Amino acid sequence: MALDLFKRAESHKGLFAVEKITLIYNLLTSILILFLYQKMDHPGQMLLDRVLIAGMTVLLMYLYRLAPCKFSAFVRVAIQMSLLSYWYPDTFEFNRVFPNLDHLFASAEQWLFGGQPAVWFSLRFPQMWVSEPLNMGYFFYYPMILLVTVWYFLFRFDLFEKVSFVLVTSFFIYYLIYIFVPVAGPQFYFPAIGYDNVAQGIFPSIGDYFNHNQELLPGPGYEHGFFYNLVEGSQQVGERPTAAFPSSHVGVSTILMIMAWRGSRRLFACLLPFYLLLCCATVYIQAHYLIDAIAGFVTAIILYVVVTRMFKRWFARPMFV
Repeated sequence: MALDLFKRAESHKGLFAVEKITLIYNLLTSILILFLYQKMDHPGQMLLDRVLIAGMTVLLMYLYRLAPCKFSAFVRVAIQMSLLSYWYPDTFEFNRVFPNLDHLFASAEQWLFGGQPAVWFSLRFPQMWVSEPLNMGYFFYYPMILLVTVWYFLFRFDLFEKVSFVLVTSFFIYYLIYIFVPVAGPQFYFPAIGYDNVAQGIFPSIGDYFNHNQELLPGPGYEHGFFYNLVEGSQQVGERPTAAFPSSHVGVSTILMIMAWRGSRRLFACLLPFYLLLCCATVYIQAHYLIDAIAGFVTAIILYVVVTRMFKRWFARPMFV
């Protein structure tokens, strides 16, 4: 296996599909920055970041020609996927200039369910035996992405580029939605309006409140739990009042489960408990409204079909000849 990973092979010159879609997203958001330049907090730095990312992508393509093999191909794809940690909070820099829409989603939740399921769920089950498994499932989101992509890299390399393209493109589509549909989710919105209003079913519009306020209060659950603190720590560092609708945690993990099912029934079975816990956790920790989670599941199926067809039509070609 090790020899196969580093075995030199003749490869197609040019960008991988995942790099092409990253550059397209880079260009689209750069144009948007120019339109919103006067309203944004640090547009010059954001444009510079994009130039650096584009330059790094092209440089990696040329460096790859020195040693084209499976491992160096994996490095190129892994770098693009790791950049998702940059692109995610970047959505907040756009949507913070638009009026917040949480009042509409919280009101819809109230109308549909007669209350707020995110509040009911966490208040009804504060126990450690509920909180810890759910937080474990939520924390398993990124390991799940890693496991599925590495499995395809090791065992179905012929589909590795397609898998990475579908995942990254799905993320970018979600990110574009987050830019133009600024919803922060209960964990940001409820503290902003006060829990008395939530209890009474009153959900006022808060305009551009999150443009200047980004405080994230501790989530519900067993506060002394190991996984509780892992999730809290990661959220305090990387979370922003953005990306609530639809839930990309539910959406991307659903796409991962489809990929796991198509690749290995054993892999699917191993991931299934974590997937179910993750989907429930998005509402339990109040990161999302229930309608966000439902929309995440529905959009995942649509995105998987559409993005897969995009790849087959415009980007499909083997990494190696």
